[in-house]
Amino acid sequence: MSTPIEDYALLSDQRTAALVSRNGSVDWLCFPRFDSSSVFAALVGTKDHGRWLLAPRDGHVIGRNYLNSSFVLRTLWGSETGQVLVTDFMPVGNGRSSVIRRVEGLSGSMVMEHELIMRYDYGKVLPWVRRSFDTVQGTESLIAVAGPHAAVLYATRLPKAHEHSHRDEFVVNAGDIFDFEFACHPSHEPMPDASDVGMSMTRTAKQWHDWASDITPHGDYEPVVRRSLLVLKALTHEETGGIVAAPTTSLPEFLGGERNWDYRFCWLRDAALTLQVMMTHGYGNEALQWRDWLLRAIAGDHHQLQIMYGLDGKRELSERVLHHLPGYAGSVPVRVGNGAVSQYQGDVIGEVMVALEELRTLGGHEDHFSWPLQRALIDYVLDNLTRKDRGLWEMRGDPHYFTHSRVMMWAALDSGVRAVKLHGLAGEVEAWADARDKLREEILSRGFNAELDCFTQTYDGTEVDASLLVLAQVGFVDHKDPRMLGTVKRIEEDLVDGHGFIRRYRTEVGTDGLPPGESAFLVCSCWLVEQYAHSGRLADARGLMDRLAGVVNDLGLVSEEYDPATGHMAGNFPQALSHLGLIRAADAIEEAAGNRPAHPRRAYT
Repeated sequence: MSTPIEDYALLSDQRTAALVSRNGSVDWLCFPRFDSSSVFAALVGTKDHGRWLLAPRDGHVIGRNYLNSSFVLRTLWGSETGQVLVTDFMPVGNGRSSVIRRVEGLSGSMVMEHELIMRYDYGKVLPWVRRSFDTVQGTESLIAVAGPHAAVLYATRLPKAHEHSHRDEFVVNAGDIFDFEFACHPSHEPMPDASDVGMSMTRTAKQWHDWASDITPHGDYEPVVRRSLLVLKALTHEETGGIVAAPTTSLPEFLGGERNWDYRFCWLRDAALTLQVMMTHGYGNEALQWRDWLLRAIAGDHHQLQIMYGLDGKRELSERVLHHLPGYAGSVPVRVGNGAVSQYQGDVIGEVMVALEELRTLGGHEDHFSWPLQRALIDYVLDNLTRKDRGLWEMRGDPHYFTHSRVMMWAALDSGVRAVKLHGLAGEVEAWADARDKLREEILSRGFNAELDCFTQTYDGTEVDASLLVLAQVGFVDHKDPRMLGTVKRIEEDLVDGHGFIRRYRTEVGTDGLPPGESAFLVCSCWLVEQYAHSGRLADARGLMDRLAGVVNDLGLVSEEYDPATGHMAGNFPQALSHLGLIRAADAIEEAAGNRPAHPRRAYT
């Protein structure tokens, strides 16, 4: 039986990430980057596809937490015979990737189980493993090699070979300390030295804590905001500045369904929204780093723009199915790569331009590269004004004129006009303003259904979509505009489930070209919190926010979706967009309550 998604913890060194289950198994780890192939893939397979178990044989988890504001995970285990503390973390700032695990005996004694199963290339490749003895240090290690991949296990006590795995049992008494480090390196390079575990733990915890020390107090939802900001940092590659949407692939949006996607890439939309959130919380350097990533990724012929890129700006992200993996809880297919990379999604430039406008308003300097590229993005919008798209949700059905996409195209043009009028930048402001105003008239004529008193998902349909909640966020209409309020009413009627959470749209209608069925999409509920807060429904905003805060796991992490009927998370985990939404929702409540300065709103003029 698969471990519930909410039972996992995230470890990150800002290069890659590991997921550690509540029962002490590292079930997912890609080396050397978030988007590399895995060495542990039990998350979407079985333990035979790779895992690293380190846990008491007959123990239970008393509690677990992150050390201060870090990703140093501490799990307290207990049994009738004793207690042990297991600390798991990935060292940051040392230029390489490794997972360190320390076992400390606190009282009595406990028997620990240790099992290491290494399988490269998503569980397909069995490495050649040998023991090595360092005559200088007097220590032994396990060395694994498979083509370009190599890893070394340093340990106080090494496990022994057993049927293509390595296993051990050992007793931990009070006062005992056992250290383990699993470090990766290219097979053609020298093996990395073992870390000083105590020093590395202290340094890693301090670096995370120092970064988080700039997070300002945030009322009732401070723990959610703090951990969410940390997650965004954890999902950001320290060298390139690219942020992955999630560190996992193919965790199903609906158990047993085929809505299983690879999210280990950098969406322009998510990167732009991250930029906005980091700016509003005082992380200007991070905002500039993400801006520079955005600009590098999309540089070149603007006609070749993609909606997503690799961590380093890579463009080739073709999708394939890993038929040898049985999937999380039997949900297939397991995919790597993402076919949506080739889609045209009309909203993307809008998110980018709105974010860069906000950075400019807060004092971000436009250089010789950034503004000319933004002008090229506006040209891209103009070149595609009459083109149907696949929408925010990456529909795999027929293209349509999605109202949200058209509004975001309007926002892109509006940001260009503002850049010229308010910031003195050069541009074809009259042509941009004319195109913007005509597009607005079109949206109000074709995207708003007067008979139904609401905006609609597409020009040619009558369904609503949670993405319509974004219309007020970007200033196309006011949060209290009767047309917006009518849309909210319809969303509440059609998309809110019996537990108060919101679906993206009605999948049973068939717009997306996939079989129906999915759980509540969490960022949509966050958007509704924003709408409630800014339209005078503060009590409703708090009520929904409290439900959302109740969804995050004991470590403050949340996935893409949530099934309130079963109480289990669904979709890739942890999900940057969900954490972004939680931050924005909490901000909106604090603003509406007068506890936080109101953020300047974009408004159509």
